[in-house]
Amino acid sequence: MTTYLGAKHWKPAVLQDLIHLQRGFDITKAQQKEGDVPVFSSSGLSSWHDEAKAHGPGVIIGRKGTLGSVHYCEGDFWPHDTTLWSKSLHGNNARFVYYALKCLGLERFNVGGANPTLNRNHIHGLPIRLPERHVQDDIASILSAYDELIENNRRRIALLEEAARMLYREWFVHFRFPGHEHVKITGGLPEGWERRLLFEEADATYGHAFKSELFNETAEGVPVVRIRDVPNGTSNTWTTEEAPADRRLANGDFLIGMDGDFHMNFWAGGDAWLNQRVTRIGSKGRIGVGLLRFALERPIKNLNETITGTTVKHLGAKHLKTIDLVVPPAPLLSQANEFCENARGAAVNLSIQNQQLAQARELLLPRLMNGEIAI
Repeated sequence: MTTYLGAKHWKPAVLQDLIHLQRGFDITKAQQKEGDVPVFSSSGLSSWHDEAKAHGPGVIIGRKGTLGSVHYCEGDFWPHDTTLWSKSLHGNNARFVYYALKCLGLERFNVGGANPTLNRNHIHGLPIRLPERHVQDDIASILSAYDELIENNRRRIALLEEAARMLYREWFVHFRFPGHEHVKITGGLPEGWERRLLFEEADATYGHAFKSELFNETAEGVPVVRIRDVPNGTSNTWTTEEAPADRRLANGDFLIGMDGDFHMNFWAGGDAWLNQRVTRIGSKGRIGVGLLRFALERPIKNLNETITGTTVKHLGAKHLKTIDLVVPPAPLLSQANEFCENARGAAVNLSIQNQQLAQARELLLPRLMNGEIAI
């Protein structure tokens, strides 16, 4: 993104006229208490606490680690020590400040060498041009409309996932399926149900070991899905390297990250390559991918809690082979499959819409901020 300078007819200013930044406050996970106050680290919302250190609306910038990342919070919040936060917005529109900072390319101002660090004193004096408040309000209104649509879609995705999760829990865990009152439980399962190992009903495709030196962020070649991309369902890394055809992904594929927190998600980033340490779980026919995703949620969580590692936990094929599934008679399985597949399709479509909305917003942002589009 081009560096934000502002429209020529806006008032000359420096960054400190837009926002006065202050270093955040240290707090460990052990010190945090259950609450509804968001804690922002350099990478964004990271946890919750029962006490706020800053009043919203506010803007947070990554100071260490994820340098120059910009985040917005409508309500009160706790900015972590790894961030800088908006001690004063000087009467400027908070959302305008957020969008303006996203144009600055603050990662350029690293003063920490091996440990990236952003010093507020090095950026407070950056020259910018500052519009009047009513122009700020109009720009913020245009751009926030995209963010609101994206957030609404995220909420709809969460509702779809929760509905499928509740169905699985009721039918497959508590055995409160339609007609359960008339079915006997024998050996821990309703009559007519069976227990099957995961790989009797599903298959796994493990990612290809692509050469990282051939990765690029300039959209050359085909996107590569790495572990960090699984939660978002999209990637910003490409490669021109080729791999076996079965490592190719399509929208709706079910992925598991095999390191760290073992995130699971449906892919929604279009044609892409499956990278090492990411696994695609496919159906052998009876149990659909949508249902498999929720059937694996508890077993994968259990493995996350029991697998140990020196630094990073690793999920392997040997662990997946230990997972078993409960399978109902065909009529019930068909109903569950249909419900979960419909939820999967709707969630993937909403994720694709969000990507398109985000791309449109990012194209519009610099044009609004440099005066190319008059307000």
